[in-house]
Amino acid sequence: MSPRRPDCVERLLAYDRACVVTLNRALAHRPCLLLARAISRLGDGELWVGLILVLALLHDGAGARCALHLAAAAGGGLLVYLAAKRRAGRHRPYVHLKELQLCARPLDEFSFPSGHTQHAVAFAIIVSAYFPALALLLVPFAVLTGVVRVVLGLHYPSDVLAGVVIGSGVAGLSLIALPVP
Repeated sequence: MSPRRPDCVERLLAYDRACVVTLNRALAHRPCLLLARAISRLGDGELWVGLILVLALLHDGAGARCALHLAAAAGGGLLVYLAAKRRAGRHRPYVHLKELQLCARPLDEFSFPSGHTQHAVAFAIIVSAYFPALALLLVPFAVLTGVVRVVLGLHYPSDVLAGVVIGSGVAGLSLIALPVP
């Protein structure tokens, strides 16, 4: 084991903590608090289920195929997410950083990886492959989802980065397995 590795890990953890504390200060401004809560709430899953249903009902064959694709990717992504969450067992920032203002209810006790970010990224990539114009809405929403999870003190930046990597990987693999016609 290299003596430099612990220093690198400590620097990453210090950066993670500093980012959460700094971004969490935005919650002192009521508009930021309300926006962060709304974006986080939208990412809880209902938005994605609604999107799948709308696509299945409103867009002939392409919408139905995209809806099935999203459902398959969500299921596969959920398996990866649960395995990573159990294995990592990393507690959420507000547990260790008492100066944080917690203004949203966590869905569980562990932070790594960010499932909200993972699903937002995967869905944005897949839907954009079928309907490129929707990327203008979904890509910014995916970015905001990751940011507000840190702002709310529910995730470290590294949790969000892991969510981006897993979500991108799930979407990429699903687009290879189920190419867009």
